[in-house]
Amino acid sequence: MTQKIGHIALVVRGYDEAIAWFTSALQFTLVEDTRLSDTKRWVLVAPPGGQSPCLLLAKAATPEQQSRIGNQTGGRVFLFLHTDDFVRDYEAMKARGVKFVRQPSEESYGTVAVFEDLYGNKWDLLQLKPRNVTP
Repeated sequence: MTQKIGHIALVVRGYDEAIAWFTSALQFTLVEDTRLSDTKRWVLVAPPGGQSPCLLLAKAATPEQQSRIGNQTGGRVFLFLHTDDFVRDYEAMKARGVKFVRQPSEESYGTVAVFEDLYGNKWDLLQLKPRNVTP
């Protein structure tokens, strides 16, 4: 059996503002934007060169869903954006106005800094260290 995560839903306030932020601040690609009804769209965005699952930008439709915007994980880091060049991406993201709430640090697993998306969800920008492989 083979399985994989297809998409990750991110509850957003509005489709257009979310698309604008992800495609400008993070340089994500708009993969799909299909109207399903007068109020619902299927919107997928993905990191540049992304091999990872797409984010499904899901517009909050109820008061309960609206209460989750920006806090889908109770204040914990929600998503992990891996990079092959931490300094390049960190500096470019800062220049595009991305808000970092924890400055870069060197950890045993790699270089990491925490930023917030336009709604306040926390993300790690992370460049992993190569793993030691034993024969």
